[in-house]
This record gives sequence, structure tokens and C-alpha cells, in this order.
Amino acid sequence: MQLPPNSFKQTLQQSRLQLGLFLALGNPLSAEILATCGYDYLLIDAEHAVNDLRSIQAQLQAIAAYPIPCLVRPPHHDPALIKQLLGIGVQTLLVPMVDTAEQAAALVSAMRYPPNGIRGVGTGLERGARWNAVPDYLTQVEQHSCLIVQIESRTGLNNLEAIAAVDGVDALFIGPSDLAASLGHLGEPAHPDVLSTIDDAIARIVKTGKRAGIFCTSPALAQRYATGGASFLALGADTSVLRSAAINLLNSVRPDAAKNGASY
Repeated sequence: MQLPPNSFKQTLQQSRLQLGLFLALGNPLSAEILATCGYDYLLIDAEHAVNDLRSIQAQLQAIAAYPIPCLVRPPHHDPALIKQLLGIGVQTLLVPMVDTAEQAAALVSAMRYPPNGIRGVGTGLERGARWNAVPDYLTQVEQHSCLIVQIESRTGLNNLEAIAAVDGVDALFIGPSDLAASLGHLGEPAHPDVLSTIDDAIARIVKTGKRAGIFCTSPALAQRYATGGASFLALGADTSVLRSAAINLLNSVRPDAAKNGASY
């Protein structure tokens, strides 16, 4: 049995634009439905959403039947949690709040086996290794692993080039909401000063030779960031898509529904 290739990483290396959607509902059925919609990737969020190891694994299993890669965002940098996520078969991690090159290097170490890292060996217990059904897993897995670090603070911006220079960091992803808060514009990710800073950050990432990604809060911003050099965009989340679709459907029949609060 062969280890499945990381199609997200392969496309990332080709600099072809990828459009994705965050999964926050924690439900394998909704995840499977969204796997049929034509996105280039899905991302299970465990930083802000109610996803844990069991719900993440269930969604990975539901999505596995479809030709779409699924990324995961853990809530923090804990190497024990990273080990478990890799163990259940996660190939690409998007790690939040990376402010320094030292933090980035520690994340790389958490994803690699000794002597290049600190990941523990337990392939007979792990879905990622297909319970030892992949004979060369230990020597092949790192070439399929992908690490994306999030830049979402003033400190992270200041250290951007040093973070990008860390071997094993494949891409940098801008978190506009937290970045806006760090810049003094809480709740205003589309503030002109924030947008200007993001444009500059994307250009700086591209200049390092690494790939840039970002969460987009509107189609217009998605176009702006793609034009500016971003290689992968998150266009929204399943929660916002569900709510917007439900409101739009109701308003198409009863236009005053949202005003009356009936859509909430």
C-alpha cells in the first residue's frame, strides 16, 4: 500500500491558485457534501471551531472518497497534538499565531522524526500510516507533509522573512482578523491600513520564494489578494455559507425576514 500523495502541496509547488473553504461545523456529513462542490481544498478548523481529534478523523474519513485535500488548523503549537494529528492522517497543517523563526522551527521539528525532529513513532496505532500497511511510511511521510504558518500579529510581520527562511516551512498564511486587532483595528480586517499592510506582507512572502495564503472576507478582496500574488485563498467557512444561503433563500420569498430577526 502506498502513502497517498499530498495534492495540496504538489499544487502549491506549481504556484497554481487554490481556492478553499474552512470547515467549522464538526460534522462529517456536511464535510462530505462540501467535498463535492469543486473547491481545491477544505480546511478543518480546530482553533475557533468545535473540532477535536475524533471529529477531525471522522471528517477526514468522509472526505477521503473524494479527490480533494483536507488541511487542519490546530488550536496551538503543542507538539503532542501535532503528533496525534499527523497520526490520524493529516498531511497539511495550518498553525496559528507564529511570531518568530524559533516557533516555526519548533513546529517543523514536531512534524519530523528523529534525528531531524521529535515526532514519536507509533505507526502500528495510526491511521496516517494505515496501521503499518504502508511499509515505507517512516522514510516517505515527510516529503508529503506540508507546514503552513500563520502571520497574524505585528511581531509576526516584523519577523516575516526570518520565519519564511526556516527549512520546512512551505507557506505563510495571513490571518486578517487577528492582524487587524494587532494593528489597532479590532473588528476591521478591511480597514485601509490593514489592507495596505496585507498587500505588503503578501509581496514580501512572494519575494522570499515561499507561497502566500490568506482568509478572504469578500470576493473583491479575494481577487485583490490573488492579483497581489497569493497562491491559496480561503473564501469563507461552512458556517457563514450555511447562514448566508438560509437568509438568502428566506429573503427571496419574504424580503423583510432578516429585518424582523426571523432568519436568526
